[in-house]
Order: sequence, then C-alpha cells, then structure tokens
Amino acid sequence: MLPDTPADLPPDPVPPVPPRKKPHTRPLSHAGLAIVLAALSMLGPFCIDAYLPAFPEIGQSLGATPIEVQQSLTAYMLAFAGMVLWHGALSDAFGRRNVILVSLILFAIGTVGCAAVHSVQYLWFFRILQGISAGAGVVVGRAIIRDLYHDAEAARLLSLVTMIFAIAPALAPIMGGYIVKWFDWRAIFLVLTVFSVGLFIVCWRRLPETLPLHKRQPFNPRFLWGSYRQILGSPLFHLKSLIVALNFAGLFVFITAAPEFLPKQLHLGPDQFGWLFIPSVSGIFTGALFANRLAGKITFERQIAIGFAFLITAASVNVLYHVFMPPSVPWSVLPLFFYTFGMSVVGPAATLMALDLFPHIRGTVASCQSFETTLAGAIVAGVVAPALAGSVLWLAIGQLAFTSSALGLWLVARVVRRSLVVDAT
Repeated sequence: MLPDTPADLPPDPVPPVPPRKKPHTRPLSHAGLAIVLAALSMLGPFCIDAYLPAFPEIGQSLGATPIEVQQSLTAYMLAFAGMVLWHGALSDAFGRRNVILVSLILFAIGTVGCAAVHSVQYLWFFRILQGISAGAGVVVGRAIIRDLYHDAEAARLLSLVTMIFAIAPALAPIMGGYIVKWFDWRAIFLVLTVFSVGLFIVCWRRLPETLPLHKRQPFNPRFLWGSYRQILGSPLFHLKSLIVALNFAGLFVFITAAPEFLPKQLHLGPDQFGWLFIPSVSGIFTGALFANRLAGKITFERQIAIGFAFLITAASVNVLYHVFMPPSVPWSVLPLFFYTFGMSVVGPAATLMALDLFPHIRGTVASCQSFETTLAGAIVAGVVAPALAGSVLWLAIGQLAFTSSALGLWLVARVVRRSLVVDAT
C-alpha cells in the first residue's frame, strides 16, 4: 500500500486566534493616567478662564450688558455645582469610564452650542449644559485615583495630576486673549470642542474601568438618600471639605474679578491676563510638586499646617501692601504665587482625608466634596467678586477672610476628630 499522499493527510491543526483585546484594557502607565485625569480636570478651568478676556466682545456681539455676560459664568458654576453631586453616585453605580465618556459627549454638544449662539439667553443655556458635564473629570478622577492607589501613592498621583492640571488656568486666559485679538470670541469655544473630542477618543481607547461590577452600588432612591444623608450629615466631612472649598474661594475671587480689576485697577489689556494667571498657576504647580515630594514622609496633619503657613502669610502681605500702596504690577499679583503654593500643599491631604471618611462610596463623597467647592465658587462669581472687584484691597481682604475661615475649620476638625477617637476607645 502506498504511503499517504499529502492530500490524504489530516490538515495541520490551526492555532487558536487569541481574543482581540479591547483598546481600553491596555492599561495606562502611571504618568499616562495622570495626564488623562489632568486633561479631564482641565475642562472646568478652560470653561471659566478662556473666555474671561472676551467678555467685552461677547457683550457687543450679543447685545448684552456686562452683568448679563457675567451671569453666563454664574449659570455655568451653578450647573456645575448641582451636577457634581451626581457624577460620583452615577460612577459608583454604572462605572467610572462610562460616566466620563457620556459627559464628554454632552460637553462637546454644549461647547458647539456656545460657539453658535446669537443671544445671551442661549449662551446661558449652553453654558448650563457645559456645567452639567464638565465636572465629571474632576469628581470621577479622584475616585479612580483612590480605586487604584492608597495613602502616599494616592497623594503622589493626586499631586502629579494637580501639577499637570495647573497648566490650564495659566494657558486658558492667555489663549483666550490671543484668540479674541486674532480671530473671534466664538473661536474660543471651537478650540474647546476640538480638545473635548480628542479627549473622548483617548478615553475611549485607553481609559480603564477601575470599579469592577461586584463593587458597584445600586442606583436607587433609597440607597442614594442614605448615602447622601450619611455624608452630608457628617460634621467632620463638612469641616474637611470646606477647607479646600474656602481656600479655593480665596483664589477664585481674584480670578472672577479679573475682567473688572485687571483693566481698571492694573490697566492691562485682554492679552495681558497672564499677569494674574501665571503667578497663580506657577504657585499651584510648585506647591503640587512640593506636596508630591512630601507624600509618605510626613503626616497629612503636618503637611496641612505647612500649607496654611503659606496661605495666611501670603494673604496678609497682600492686604498690608494695598493698605499703604496703590495697585501695581507685579506687586499686586505676586502674593498669589505663595497663596496658591500653600493651597496646593493643603489640597491633596485634605481631599484624601475627606474621601477616606466613607471608603465604600468614594465616588459619592468626591461628588459632595466637589459640590461644596463649586458652590463656593458660584457664590464668589455671582455675589462676592462683583462686590469687591472695584478695589484690589477689598479683594485681598476677601481672600484673607476665606483662608482664615478655612484655617479655623481645620483647627475645629482636629478637635472633633480627637474627641471621636476618645469616644471610640
């Protein structure tokens, strides 16, 4: 019998084709995750700072008064504050990644709408849509960090995110000023649209899901009511959360008053807003770098004490200077470097201490924390800044009042925490 011919032989076994990995299952590096989370957090500052130099042009284009244009910022801040209460709860129930992707879609729609409006009322509407969606990156980003890392590692990553994020408040007003000078205010929102679409593509392909299905919480009224009641009913949460909110308000009073006091008090043009934002952002960056180096080497309590030393000193010097001297560049804005340095040292430690109060619902805690910070910003933008913008001295006094209140809350929080420890033992 003849040997088997090739045709008679059984076919060679076909090696199994490995399943194709989904793009987002390829994990980002530590630095890559920090860049993506920082970029998501940048949406908020870009929405606030980029169009500040364009306020006069927006008013002329839409036939709106300066107050009506200012209220577009207030509308954004109130929508932002209201929705951040829900971003965390939604991410606890449906996953971190899904909430971020949907929010980026809504943000892009709102931003295109802002570029196309022909009345200030429509601008308010689309600014509200931006506010509803822009906060997801900040809130969910904090929860992602706490999902993946603990203690010193989490503090380091949060500081790294802050360092990268610090580029936004410096770049946004400068970019907005030059766009208004060379093109039109609507181009500011078109640039933001391109940024958000590019960020959506990156998140779709590479952002991992850090909350597995078995750790997700039900999204129902009873559970949500219980979670929010537990968090918002905790005095210790408010004490720690408001530390960050009030320190931020001390900076935000200068930022939101910028369209008024920079041209009138410091005699700067729309393309010179960097005089305010570069010192502020440089302080945020260097403070975050300093906090990153401190992580794991000293206690959070000691880190917060160092940060408040810079905050109180910078705000006090700013007040004293303007009591005796007229506003001038650079002295009227130089203290902001040291103020934001201290703010960035206090922020990561206070944020993580608040998140750790309720580890099983960190997303919801991050929402409540961001809500208080954003609500403080909305009050500053709508009430405090317009009242104080006519005088740099009064702005400095307002800043000192905010950070002094934050320091008082921190001291009370320490007493409350110690009493709780004593009662538990």
